[in-house]
Amino acid sequence: MKLKSIATILVLAAAPVCAQAQQSTPAKPTKADAQKLFKVISTDKAKLQAFCALAKLEDEIDKTNEKQDSKKFKELSLKEGELEKKLGAEYAKLIAGIQNVNPQSEDGQAIGSTLQALDKLCPQ
Repeated sequence: MKLKSIATILVLAAAPVCAQAQQSTPAKPTKADAQKLFKVISTDKAKLQAFCALAKLEDEIDKTNEKQDSKKFKELSLKEGELEKKLGAEYAKLIAGIQNVNPQSEDGQAIGSTLQALDKLCPQ
């Protein structure tokens, strides 16, 4: 997954997970949250597979969005939600609050690095 895909995950995944995770403003994730997420996903084969599948799906969602195919976009969004559920509460918490994190901050950079490290665990 490319850096663009990581950014897309952060943007596209935030809306559905945010609505599920909390009704009020979600807490801003921290570097510690990112480290916990890495440990949880990297040590659980099923969660790692879901993360990798989500990364591939995000690339497909990008292409579908560019083509403005709303039917396919909706279908892929449903699949996205199913995969996000498999990733668990740690992922939901991080994604729900990611909009509140400055990407240039220490926490923002740690979260980005964590997602890149997880991505490197995915078969290409």
